[in-house]
Amino acid sequence: MPGRLAGKVAIVTGAGSRGPGLGNGKATAILFAREGARVLCVDQAKERAADTVELIRAESGEAEVFAANVTRAAECQAMVRAAVARWGGLDILHNNVGVESRKDLLETTEEEWDRVMTVDLKSMLLATQAAVPPMVAQGSGSIICVSSVAALRGHGRTAYAAAKAGVIGFVRSVAVQLGPRGIRVNAIAPGRVWTPMVESLGAEARERRRQSSPLGIEGTGWDVAWGAVYLASDEARWVTGQTLVIDAGLTLTTG
Repeated sequence: MPGRLAGKVAIVTGAGSRGPGLGNGKATAILFAREGARVLCVDQAKERAADTVELIRAESGEAEVFAANVTRAAECQAMVRAAVARWGGLDILHNNVGVESRKDLLETTEEEWDRVMTVDLKSMLLATQAAVPPMVAQGSGSIICVSSVAALRGHGRTAYAAAKAGVIGFVRSVAVQLGPRGIRVNAIAPGRVWTPMVESLGAEARERRRQSSPLGIEGTGWDVAWGAVYLASDEARWVTGQTLVIDAGLTLTTG
């Protein structure tokens, strides 16, 4: 039903798309707003977040732009202060920032490992630490961290798979710590969703990805975003520490 997030304040990190089309963060910010949330759209590239805000406002939704590098604690704290100052609280944090690495074990350099761990895992820690105090103050909140099916099945992308597995471990640990304070923490593990992040793979790879799952349907940012709406809403009030797999059945296969 419409208005599932009515009256809630949300932060979406990585709320812009790095190219034409719709990434997971951009789709999530738009759906959050459609469902009644006021959304702080955060991206390191301000113009990307601004594009998302423009789309939300065109639909009469409420959103603001905030530029931040969420691998830095001070900037995470600043984005939370901005949301609280603008709307008086914080109900939802959607940790969506991530980069990919396609290198296998022997190809992965120390610098590549550190880069992926910093963006894909450390950002979750810093943003969550910043968001917790206002959520504790109001006695409720929902934190969502984007992982990947790369964390759940054998994968050649060593640093990426390790970082995304770390996200799931982080979520389980923090869910136990924050549950008594009324804060739910969950993960989403998307499958081979077609977004601007993978656009460079080309048409043949796109078709292979589509055919790789039992459903044989291409996933989009909207599919991931609807899962985020559920986890952010009161419908999921009894759900914490879980990983919602959105992959058209890919993890059921051995291929």
